[in-house]
Amino acid sequence: MIKFDYRNADAQVVGVENGLNLSEEFAAYKDKIAGIIADLNKRKDKPGQWLQWMNLGYNEETVWYVKEYAALVQNRFENILVLGIGGSALGGIAVTEALLKPYWNLLTPEQRNGAPRIFFLDNIDPDSMTGLLDMLDLKKTLVNVITKSGSTAETMSQFMILKDRLEKELGDDYRKNIVATTDKKTGILRQIAEQEGYKTFVVPDDVGGRFSVFSAVGLLPFALVGIDIDEITNGIKDMDLALKNTDINENIAAQNALIQYLMDTKKGKHLSVMMPYSSRLKYVSDWFAQLWAESLGKNEDLQGNHVHIGQTPIKALGVTDQHSQIQLYNEGPNDKIINFIRVEEFDTTLEIPKIFEYTGIGYLGGKTVNALLNAEADSTKVSLSDYARPTVTITLPKVDGYNVAQLLYMLEVQTAIAGELYNINTFNQPGVEQAKNYTYALMGRAGYEDSARSLQSKMSANV
Repeated sequence: MIKFDYRNADAQVVGVENGLNLSEEFAAYKDKIAGIIADLNKRKDKPGQWLQWMNLGYNEETVWYVKEYAALVQNRFENILVLGIGGSALGGIAVTEALLKPYWNLLTPEQRNGAPRIFFLDNIDPDSMTGLLDMLDLKKTLVNVITKSGSTAETMSQFMILKDRLEKELGDDYRKNIVATTDKKTGILRQIAEQEGYKTFVVPDDVGGRFSVFSAVGLLPFALVGIDIDEITNGIKDMDLALKNTDINENIAAQNALIQYLMDTKKGKHLSVMMPYSSRLKYVSDWFAQLWAESLGKNEDLQGNHVHIGQTPIKALGVTDQHSQIQLYNEGPNDKIINFIRVEEFDTTLEIPKIFEYTGIGYLGGKTVNALLNAEADSTKVSLSDYARPTVTITLPKVDGYNVAQLLYMLEVQTAIAGELYNINTFNQPGVEQAKNYTYALMGRAGYEDSARSLQSKMSANV
């Protein structure tokens, strides 16, 4: 199981101005936290609560269908191309980057044990899209288009380009190169998939995009490149069992949710930095940034009061950002809490040769890069505490499917608990929807004519 260390967020370490008396806070919030955890688990099976993501680890039917399809297309494709944005892509990127061999797409087929390369198109920059598509042999590429609504402008524009190119290259056989992950019954992509005869998988009801990584949204790409999805679901189930514990002293998701909430609301730590000390976990920070920002950044509380709350997530990577950000974190505004992620055991051990012993770097010889990396993490944490900067540390025994799944699920539950503490709707995103609607208007979507005229007027006034 993953571990959580909050000692460097305590006032005893970083002082009363910047730290929390955590034993007192845990005691004060014990009943409230217990009620939140019990309520989330009670509501998760009810329609309209947007908590079905808490059940995804137990969806054996989806796992079976995903594994069946992955076996069916095994050895048929050299490339998997995932079309999606936000929650339809970030979780997939985070997990594949963590679990596949580093530089996966640069390895030979033999080094990948025959598994395909995987690419995520999560932006619509025309230069990068064209560059990728020109590089891929589309005849040997399986395109997985992911959008629940089927109206996501970015993803559907990508899909329209790919569908056109596939049809020109493959004729009527192009359908075998497309698999759609979308709503079970409704939406534009569902309509297209049924008309065209694509293989489809379902984004479950009451699962928002940023919480969908353990649905077919993520499990299908994982299985297609040979990742053991049973290991992933086992990690989810074990963490889910642990997080059902209503005692805050035994529940790491509740502990960090409360710490982040109190740091934001009591101590002015309005920025939350996620800093993994593992390059393979770099994109977990990207995934978490959306999860935390989109879930907690809200204009109104549950009573309709204007609150404008939410802690801003910041992405960092150890050791890289020790050299680019820590100066600011140590000596700049004391408005952050830093979340370290450490790995106890790496897949490889890399020893530093005993050379240049006559110089000032000779001390490094005979040591390992592994030890150096964790020494950097420890020294940075202590340095931050010297400057009264609060930190917490999540430790993974190793980077594998079981532990990465535990980490992501813990962060999802942490986010849900934090939303309850903030007294906001954790699962909507009206600010995102407004920007989407403006995009539809500017691009000429039917039904948005009035919005287009209003938007054009606003844009002209701002020129």
